[in-house]
Amino acid sequence: MQNFEGKISVITGAASGIGRSLALRFGKQGMRLALVDLDTEGLERLATELRETGVDVATFQTDVSSEDAMEAMASSVLERFGTVHVVCNNAGVATTGLTWDISVRDWEFVLGANIWGVVHGIRLFTPAMLEQNEGHIINTASTAGLVSSGRMASYNASKQAVVAISETLYADLEAAGSDVGCSVLCPGFVNTQIWDSDRLRSESDLAASASSDDEAKAINDMLRHGIRDLLAMAMSPDVVADRCLEAIREKTFYILTHEQTAPALQERVQQIVSGANPIQPSAGPENFIK
Repeated sequence: MQNFEGKISVITGAASGIGRSLALRFGKQGMRLALVDLDTEGLERLATELRETGVDVATFQTDVSSEDAMEAMASSVLERFGTVHVVCNNAGVATTGLTWDISVRDWEFVLGANIWGVVHGIRLFTPAMLEQNEGHIINTASTAGLVSSGRMASYNASKQAVVAISETLYADLEAAGSDVGCSVLCPGFVNTQIWDSDRLRSESDLAASASSDDEAKAINDMLRHGIRDLLAMAMSPDVVADRCLEAIREKTFYILTHEQTAPALQERVQQIVSGANPIQPSAGPENFIK
Protein backbone atom coordinates (compact mmCIF):
# COMPACT_ATOMS: atom_id res chain seq x y z
CA MET A 1 0.00 0.00 0.00
CA GLN A 2 1.54 3.28 -1.11
CA ASN A 3 -1.33 5.75 -0.84
CA PHE A 4 -2.80 6.26 2.64
CA GLU A 5 -5.05 9.23 1.88
CA GLY A 6 -8.64 8.47 2.88
CA LYS A 7 -7.85 4.91 3.95
CA ILE A 8 -9.29 3.49 7.18
CA SER A 9 -7.17 2.25 10.07
CA VAL A 10 -8.13 0.46 13.28
CA ILE A 11 -5.58 0.79 16.10
CA THR A 12 -5.97 -1.01 19.42
CA GLY A 13 -4.06 0.22 22.43
CA ALA A 14 -4.27 3.65 20.80
CA ALA A 15 -4.41 5.88 23.87
CA SER A 16 -0.68 5.80 24.62
CA GLY A 17 2.73 4.56 23.53
CA ILE A 18 3.14 2.95 20.13
CA GLY A 19 -0.59 3.06 19.42
CA ARG A 20 -0.74 6.80 20.00
CA SER A 21 2.26 7.39 17.73
CA LEU A 22 0.72 5.20 15.02
CA ALA A 23 -2.48 7.26 15.19
CA LEU A 24 -0.58 10.54 14.86
CA ARG A 25 1.53 9.23 11.97
CA PHE A 26 -1.46 7.74 10.14
CA GLY A 27 -3.43 10.94 10.68
CA LYS A 28 -0.68 12.96 8.99
CA GLN A 29 -0.95 10.59 6.04
CA GLY A 30 -4.63 11.51 5.65
CA MET A 31 -6.06 8.30 7.07
CA ARG A 32 -9.40 8.04 8.86
CA LEU A 33 -9.00 6.40 12.26
CA ALA A 34 -10.86 4.04 14.57
CA LEU A 35 -9.06 4.22 17.91
CA VAL A 36 -9.57 1.47 20.49
CA ASP A 37 -8.51 1.37 24.15
CA LEU A 38 -9.80 0.92 27.68
CA ASP A 39 -8.33 4.29 28.66
CA THR A 40 -11.22 6.60 27.81
CA GLU A 41 -9.49 9.80 28.92
CA GLY A 42 -6.38 9.02 26.91
CA LEU A 43 -8.47 8.17 23.86
CA GLU A 44 -10.41 11.42 24.01
CA ARG A 45 -7.26 13.51 24.47
CA LEU A 46 -5.75 11.90 21.39
CA ALA A 47 -8.98 12.19 19.40
CA THR A 48 -9.23 15.90 20.22
CA GLU A 49 -5.63 16.46 19.14
CA LEU A 50 -6.24 14.66 15.85
CA ARG A 51 -9.56 16.35 15.11
CA GLU A 52 -7.95 19.75 15.57
CA THR A 53 -5.78 18.87 12.55
CA GLY A 54 -8.78 17.74 10.48
CA VAL A 55 -8.47 13.97 10.98
CA ASP A 56 -11.70 11.91 10.94
CA VAL A 57 -11.64 9.93 14.19
CA ALA A 58 -13.96 7.54 16.01
CA THR A 59 -13.14 6.20 19.48
CA PHE A 60 -14.16 2.91 21.07
CA GLN A 61 -13.65 2.02 24.73
CA THR A 62 -13.18 -1.72 24.30
CA ASP A 63 -11.70 -4.66 26.18
CA VAL A 64 -9.79 -6.41 23.38
CA SER A 65 -9.85 -9.71 25.29
CA SER A 66 -13.66 -9.83 25.11
CA GLU A 67 -15.28 -11.57 22.15
CA ASP A 68 -18.55 -9.67 22.56
CA ALA A 69 -16.88 -6.28 23.01
CA MET A 70 -14.62 -6.75 20.00
CA GLU A 71 -17.49 -7.94 17.81
CA ALA A 72 -19.54 -4.88 18.79
CA MET A 73 -16.58 -2.59 18.08
CA ALA A 74 -15.86 -4.16 14.68
CA SER A 75 -19.51 -3.93 13.69
CA SER A 76 -19.55 -0.23 14.63
CA VAL A 77 -16.31 0.45 12.74
CA LEU A 78 -17.55 -1.19 9.55
CA GLU A 79 -20.90 0.59 9.83
CA ARG A 80 -19.19 3.95 10.42
CA PHE A 81 -16.45 3.70 7.81
CA GLY A 82 -17.69 1.02 5.41
CA THR A 83 -14.43 -0.93 5.34
CA VAL A 84 -10.93 -1.05 6.80
CA HIS A 85 -7.47 -0.99 5.20
CA VAL A 86 -4.91 -1.11 8.04
CA VAL A 87 -5.44 -2.99 11.30
CA CYS A 88 -2.89 -2.57 14.08
CA ASN A 89 -3.52 -5.20 16.76
CA ASN A 90 -1.34 -3.30 19.17
CA ALA A 91 -2.97 -3.45 22.62
CA GLY A 92 -0.74 -5.16 25.15
CA VAL A 93 -0.14 -5.57 28.87
CA ALA A 94 2.61 -7.04 31.02
CA THR A 95 3.18 -8.57 34.44
CA THR A 96 6.23 -10.16 35.97
CA GLY A 97 7.00 -12.96 38.42
CA LEU A 98 8.58 -16.35 38.83
CA THR A 99 6.96 -18.87 36.49
CA TRP A 100 5.51 -20.92 39.36
CA ASP A 101 4.33 -17.84 41.25
CA ILE A 102 2.29 -16.09 38.53
CA SER A 103 -1.37 -16.17 39.50
CA VAL A 104 -4.10 -17.49 37.23
CA ARG A 105 -5.57 -13.96 37.20
CA ASP A 106 -2.27 -12.58 35.90
CA TRP A 107 -2.06 -15.26 33.21
CA GLU A 108 -5.61 -14.49 32.12
CA PHE A 109 -4.94 -10.74 32.11
CA VAL A 110 -1.82 -11.04 29.92
CA LEU A 111 -3.01 -13.75 27.55
CA GLY A 112 -6.41 -12.09 27.20
CA ALA A 113 -5.08 -8.79 25.92
CA ASN A 114 -1.93 -9.95 24.16
CA ILE A 115 -3.24 -13.05 22.37
CA TRP A 116 -7.02 -12.78 22.20
CA GLY A 117 -6.80 -9.10 21.20
CA VAL A 118 -4.77 -10.15 18.16
CA VAL A 119 -6.99 -13.14 17.38
CA HIS A 120 -10.16 -11.06 17.50
CA GLY A 121 -8.64 -8.28 15.38
CA ILE A 122 -7.59 -10.75 12.70
CA ARG A 123 -10.81 -12.72 12.51
CA LEU A 124 -13.09 -9.67 12.56
CA PHE A 125 -11.34 -7.44 10.01
CA THR A 126 -9.44 -9.72 7.63
CA PRO A 127 -12.56 -10.75 5.63
CA ALA A 128 -13.24 -7.13 4.61
CA MET A 129 -9.65 -6.71 3.44
CA LEU A 130 -9.73 -10.01 1.55
CA GLU A 131 -12.92 -8.96 -0.22
CA GLN A 132 -11.34 -5.73 -1.49
CA ASN A 133 -7.93 -7.45 -1.93
CA GLU A 134 -6.22 -4.53 -0.23
CA GLY A 135 -4.96 -3.91 3.26
CA HIS A 136 -2.31 -4.62 5.85
CA ILE A 137 -2.33 -6.11 9.35
CA ILE A 138 0.33 -5.30 11.95
CA ASN A 139 0.41 -7.47 15.07
CA THR A 140 2.48 -6.09 17.93
CA ALA A 141 4.71 -8.73 19.51
CA SER A 142 8.08 -7.91 21.13
CA THR A 143 11.68 -9.04 21.23
CA ALA A 144 10.22 -11.25 23.96
CA GLY A 145 8.43 -13.01 21.10
CA LEU A 146 11.84 -14.06 19.78
CA VAL A 147 14.10 -14.34 22.84
CA SER A 148 12.98 -15.37 26.35
CA SER A 149 14.06 -13.70 29.58
CA GLY A 150 13.45 -14.77 33.17
CA ARG A 151 10.49 -13.71 35.34
CA MET A 152 8.36 -13.01 32.27
CA ALA A 153 6.68 -16.34 31.47
CA SER A 154 3.20 -15.00 30.73
CA TYR A 155 4.51 -12.09 28.66
CA ASN A 156 7.04 -14.24 26.77
CA ALA A 157 4.40 -16.87 26.03
CA SER A 158 1.91 -14.29 24.78
CA LYS A 159 4.36 -12.54 22.50
CA GLN A 160 5.77 -15.77 21.07
CA ALA A 161 2.18 -16.75 20.31
CA VAL A 162 1.70 -13.46 18.44
CA VAL A 163 4.78 -14.20 16.31
CA ALA A 164 3.47 -17.70 15.52
CA ILE A 165 -0.03 -16.41 14.71
CA SER A 166 1.43 -13.72 12.46
CA GLU A 167 3.71 -16.11 10.60
CA THR A 168 0.77 -18.44 10.03
CA LEU A 169 -1.43 -15.55 8.88
CA TYR A 170 1.27 -14.57 6.38
CA ALA A 171 1.37 -18.13 5.02
CA ASP A 172 -2.42 -18.28 4.79
CA LEU A 173 -2.63 -14.97 2.92
CA GLU A 174 0.07 -16.12 0.52
CA ALA A 175 -1.71 -19.43 -0.08
CA ALA A 176 -4.95 -17.55 -0.77
CA GLY A 177 -3.18 -15.45 -3.40
CA SER A 178 -4.26 -12.29 -1.57
CA ASP A 179 -2.59 -8.91 -1.90
CA VAL A 180 -3.34 -8.22 1.77
CA GLY A 181 -0.09 -7.91 3.70
CA CYS A 182 0.82 -8.53 7.31
CA SER A 183 3.69 -7.74 9.63
CA VAL A 184 4.76 -8.67 13.12
CA LEU A 185 6.26 -5.84 15.15
CA CYS A 186 9.02 -6.97 17.53
CA PRO A 187 10.30 -3.87 19.31
CA GLY A 188 12.93 -3.79 22.01
CA PHE A 189 12.57 -1.34 24.87
CA VAL A 190 10.31 1.56 23.84
CA ASN A 191 9.16 4.47 25.98
CA THR A 192 5.60 3.29 26.69
CA GLN A 193 3.34 2.61 29.68
CA ILE A 194 3.15 -1.16 29.21
CA TRP A 195 4.71 -1.85 32.60
CA ASP A 196 2.01 0.30 34.20
CA SER A 197 -0.64 -2.12 32.95
CA ASP A 198 -2.10 -2.51 36.45
CA ARG A 199 -3.76 0.89 35.94
CA LEU A 200 -6.23 -0.93 33.67
CA ARG A 201 -7.26 -3.49 36.31
CA SER A 202 -9.85 -3.35 39.05
CA GLU A 203 -8.81 -3.30 42.69
CA SER A 204 -10.48 -6.67 43.23
CA ASP A 205 -8.60 -8.22 40.33
CA LEU A 206 -5.28 -6.87 41.59
CA ALA A 207 -5.99 -8.14 45.09
CA ALA A 208 -6.88 -11.60 43.77
CA SER A 209 -3.70 -11.81 41.72
CA ALA A 210 -1.30 -10.58 44.43
CA SER A 211 1.46 -12.96 45.47
CA SER A 212 1.29 -14.35 48.99
CA ASP A 213 5.10 -14.48 49.11
CA ASP A 214 6.32 -11.13 50.47
CA GLU A 215 9.87 -11.65 49.19
CA ALA A 216 8.65 -12.51 45.67
CA LYS A 217 6.34 -9.48 45.72
CA ALA A 218 9.21 -7.19 46.73
CA ILE A 219 11.43 -8.54 43.93
CA ASN A 220 8.64 -8.15 41.37
CA ASP A 221 8.01 -4.56 42.48
CA MET A 222 11.72 -3.78 42.27
CA LEU A 223 11.91 -5.31 38.78
CA ARG A 224 8.90 -3.33 37.58
CA HIS A 225 10.37 -0.09 38.89
CA GLY A 226 13.68 -0.88 37.19
CA ILE A 227 11.98 -1.59 33.87
CA ARG A 228 10.02 1.67 34.13
CA ASP A 229 13.29 3.55 34.62
CA LEU A 230 14.76 1.84 31.54
CA LEU A 231 11.67 2.62 29.47
CA ALA A 232 11.92 6.30 30.37
CA MET A 233 15.24 6.39 28.48
CA ALA A 234 14.19 4.05 25.69
CA MET A 235 13.40 4.50 22.00
CA SER A 236 10.62 6.93 21.15
CA PRO A 237 7.40 5.27 19.96
CA ASP A 238 7.45 7.78 17.10
CA VAL A 239 10.46 5.94 15.66
CA VAL A 240 8.56 2.66 15.88
CA ALA A 241 5.55 4.20 14.12
CA ASP A 242 7.79 5.36 11.27
CA ARG A 243 9.13 1.79 10.90
CA CYS A 244 5.57 0.51 10.72
CA LEU A 245 4.65 2.95 7.96
CA GLU A 246 7.69 1.83 6.01
CA ALA A 247 6.79 -1.83 6.55
CA ILE A 248 3.30 -1.28 5.15
CA ARG A 249 4.72 0.44 2.08
CA GLU A 250 7.36 -2.24 1.50
CA LYS A 251 5.24 -5.21 2.70
CA THR A 252 7.95 -6.12 5.20
CA PHE A 253 6.94 -8.93 7.53
CA TYR A 254 9.39 -8.76 10.46
CA ILE A 255 9.66 -5.26 11.94
CA LEU A 256 12.76 -5.22 14.16
CA THR A 257 13.31 -1.83 15.73
CA HIS A 258 16.61 -2.33 17.55
CA GLU A 259 19.92 -3.35 15.99
CA GLN A 260 20.67 -5.55 19.02
CA THR A 261 17.75 -7.85 18.26
CA ALA A 262 19.40 -9.74 15.40
CA PRO A 263 22.52 -10.82 17.40
CA ALA A 264 20.33 -11.91 20.33
CA LEU A 265 18.16 -13.94 17.96
CA GLN A 266 21.19 -15.51 16.29
CA GLU A 267 22.52 -16.48 19.72
CA ARG A 268 19.20 -18.15 20.58
CA VAL A 269 19.01 -20.07 17.30
CA GLN A 270 22.60 -21.28 17.74
CA GLN A 271 21.76 -22.59 21.20
CA ILE A 272 18.83 -24.54 19.75
CA VAL A 273 20.62 -26.07 16.76
CA SER A 274 23.67 -26.96 18.86
CA GLY A 275 21.55 -28.60 21.54
CA ALA A 276 22.82 -26.25 24.23
CA ASN A 277 20.73 -25.48 27.30
CA PRO A 278 19.04 -22.06 27.24
CA ILE A 279 20.89 -19.14 28.78
CA GLN A 280 19.86 -15.55 29.30
CA PRO A 281 20.58 -13.45 26.18
CA SER A 282 23.88 -11.57 26.35
CA ALA A 283 22.10 -8.51 24.95
CA GLY A 284 20.38 -7.56 28.20
CA PRO A 285 17.65 -4.92 28.62
CA GLU A 286 20.12 -2.06 28.92
CA ASN A 287 21.37 -2.82 25.41
CA PHE A 288 17.92 -2.20 23.92
CA ILE A 289 17.90 1.44 25.01
CA LYS A 290 18.24 3.92 22.18
